[in-house]
Amino acid sequence: MHVASTGMASPPEPGPYMPDLPAVPAWLNKGDNAWQLVAATFVGLQSMPGLVVLYGSIVKKKWAVNSAFMALYAYASTLIVWVLVGFRMAFGERMLPFWAKAGPALTQDFLVRRAVFPATAHYGRGGALETPRTEPYYAQASLVLFEFEFAAITLVLLAGSLLGRMNIRAWMAFTPLWLLFSYTVGAFSLWGGGFLYQWGVIDYSGGYVIHLSSGIAGFTAAYWVGPRLKSDRERFSPNNILLMIAGGGLLWLGWAGFNGGAPYAPNITASVAVLNTNVSAATSLLTWTCLDVIFFGKPSVIGAVQGMMTGLVCITPGAGLVHTWSAMLMGAFAGSVPWFTMMILHKKSSLLMKVDDTLAVFHTHAVAGVLGGVLTGLLATPELCALDSPVPGARGVFYGGGIAQMGKQLGGALFVTVWNLVVTSAILLCIGLFIPLRMPDDQLMIGDDAAHGEEAYALWGDGEKFDVTRPDATRTGGASGAAVTEDTVEQRLTSMGARGVTIQL
Repeated sequence: MHVASTGMASPPEPGPYMPDLPAVPAWLNKGDNAWQLVAATFVGLQSMPGLVVLYGSIVKKKWAVNSAFMALYAYASTLIVWVLVGFRMAFGERMLPFWAKAGPALTQDFLVRRAVFPATAHYGRGGALETPRTEPYYAQASLVLFEFEFAAITLVLLAGSLLGRMNIRAWMAFTPLWLLFSYTVGAFSLWGGGFLYQWGVIDYSGGYVIHLSSGIAGFTAAYWVGPRLKSDRERFSPNNILLMIAGGGLLWLGWAGFNGGAPYAPNITASVAVLNTNVSAATSLLTWTCLDVIFFGKPSVIGAVQGMMTGLVCITPGAGLVHTWSAMLMGAFAGSVPWFTMMILHKKSSLLMKVDDTLAVFHTHAVAGVLGGVLTGLLATPELCALDSPVPGARGVFYGGGIAQMGKQLGGALFVTVWNLVVTSAILLCIGLFIPLRMPDDQLMIGDDAAHGEEAYALWGDGEKFDVTRPDATRTGGASGAAVTEDTVEQRLTSMGARGVTIQL
């Protein structure tokens, strides 16, 4: 039946494109918000499970659980401290040239409003506004999550210097203190609108904030905590190289969110950054592997993973600011300079030999981070800098930036280095007054079972360990008056079908 029109327009059907949706304010860009959440998840996967798996597999079997748990605990504790006070100390309103005002990121009023970096407006010499403050097109909650993942992975990377001997209770006390008094300072100074940001130091996605700080802090902490047992330092073979490669693969692919999310939007800069990141990592891995073959006669899988990591670290300060051929050049330097410092210089330096940096975080992150910052100061292009840098006219030395830009890069590296050295030392000295920083030697002989009462692998059944000291040893002989003799440990292992199994006694 035909119904006559009443002359009134029917109300719009509810749907995703309806104007004025309650959950989609006018300033929210759904694409930007979706990408930032995905990028945050990618960075999170680098820590959980990426570095958790890598740490648990690259160490000796008896330290697998402890190493993985140090990363797991750092990730969880960072999130709680971050939303309580950390985020606003790093990205809030300016309190000091290197620090923002503390405050919680827990309330609806704060988290659902448009994201903003309050201190990032840049003014020229005459006081005229040159660059407005950064205001991404999504909610503050997305920004809090994204920046948390960066804070968390910094502490997880730092842990790599301390595996195999640090008292877990001391680590539990260290993580929140270092986050508050070290990481937030570097993040605000270089990213949140602090004095290095305003000065024009280029750190696109964390070569200084994350990698240099974790490398210096890890090396400093390793000095104060003390070394592993002599037997562990001399032989610390990975318990599962295949899992180590899997963890490294998660780290590599997760870097797409690391450098691709840094512009706070899925724009041209993000596209360039992700491509450059992969090119640098591949070039560095191949360079490191070739050097291993040339000097040692065979390619090392552990070395390849280290080369991959140095390539990722080196490109990070300039991933969205350099040509792709420059990324390839940076990858070649990343695969050779840290290789030289680790394989050659380390063995000739009494200080480097004295400090027990378990996973060589100083070389793979501090050295590679500074190298990337310096190369970015040389190779950053004016066109790409104009899309991302708050300081008008920023560019590398090779593109007319002058020696001043190199001075800024070195000055930024010096500040991050000195601050982390002093603050990390102060934190650990204070903790050491109440909690021993290093596990006692008798527990270090045992490893995971002493630290956690758990072990990574149950080789002799459902959690049952093979005890070679048991008095009920297998006996042979005894029939027809023959002599009775106890089997050796090797014979008992062989009879149980354990030939070829490596047992850490």
